[in-house]
Amino acid sequence: MKMLEKMVLSNGKLNGKYVQDREILYQGMNGKNVERFYLSASESYIFKPLTNDSQLGKEQWIYEYVLPSLPPFYPKMIAKSSSTDPDNHWMIFEDLGSLNHVFNEKVVLEVIKCMAKWHTVPTDNLKHEDLHGPKPYIEDITADVFANKQEILRIASEHSIPKRYMDIIFLLLEENPFSNVKVFSHGDLHLGNYAVTDQQVVVLDWEHAHLNVPFWDLYHLMDMSHPMFPKEVTPILREHVLGCYLDQMAFYGLSFSHHSFKQEYYLFSTVFSLWMLLLIQQDLNNGNSNWPKERLREQLNETISNLVQCANQLS
Repeated sequence: MKMLEKMVLSNGKLNGKYVQDREILYQGMNGKNVERFYLSASESYIFKPLTNDSQLGKEQWIYEYVLPSLPPFYPKMIAKSSSTDPDNHWMIFEDLGSLNHVFNEKVVLEVIKCMAKWHTVPTDNLKHEDLHGPKPYIEDITADVFANKQEILRIASEHSIPKRYMDIIFLLLEENPFSNVKVFSHGDLHLGNYAVTDQQVVVLDWEHAHLNVPFWDLYHLMDMSHPMFPKEVTPILREHVLGCYLDQMAFYGLSFSHHSFKQEYYLFSTVFSLWMLLLIQQDLNNGNSNWPKERLREQLNETISNLVQCANQLS
C-alpha cells in the first residue's frame, strides 16, 4: 500500500515517473478521469480521484464501515488519500480486468442476490448525515411531478401515452404515500455501475450509497434509463426479478406482501419515470445536455416503454 501511495503526487495526480502505461476509463462529473494504470505489463490498478465534489470522503467511509460485512462482489480498495482537499482526494482499487456491462436475466438475477444482501445490512450504525444519493428522494420527486403536472400531461400526450394511465398514476399518488421502510442502498445502480468479469458479477462506484426505500435500487437496476447504457425490460422479466428479490429478502428474514410490494414498486417506477420524462424532454428542448441528442431520444423512448409497462400493471 505504501508503494502505491507513492504513485500519486501531492497535487492528487498520478506520478508518471512510476507509471509504465495508463488508459482513461471514464470521466467524472467534475471532469477528473478514472484511469487504469500499469506498473508493469502484468501489474495494473484503478486510480479514482474524487469524481463528484459533493461526495468527498463518502465512498471511503462506505468501504471502511459497510462493505467489509458483505461478500466481495465489489473491487477491493488498496490505497487511499487522507486529504480533505477535493483536488487531492483519491482511491486506488484492484484491477478486475475487462468489465462487460450487459443487461440480461442471468446478470440481473445475480445482482438481485447481491442487492438483497446489502439491503439487509443493519442500518443502526449508518446514520451518516452526509450520505445521500445523486437525486432527490421519492417524496420530493413526487412533489415535483405534481408541481409540473400540466407539462407532464402535455409530454405524455405528445408521445401517445394513454390518458387513462396518467389518470390512474396521479390518483394513486394522491391516495398512497410510499413506504418509510429504509435499507442500505447503493444509490446509483445503473448499468454502468455493475458488470460481469471473467469470474463474477461486480458492483462498482459506491460513492452515492445511503439509506433509502428498497424500490430505489430496484428501479435503477430495471427501469432507470441511461443515455449511455440502453437496455430493454419486459413485463415478464420485471415480474420475475421482483419475485426473486422478495424471495431473497425472505431468505434473509425480511418479508413483504408480494402483491402490495409489487404494486408499490410499479407506482414508484411510474412516478420516477414521469420525472425522468420531464428532465429528458427539458434536455432535448434546451440543447445544453452533456449527452448527444440521439442518445437522449433513445433514453426518452426507453423511459416511455418502462412507464407504460408499469402503468399497465397498476391498471
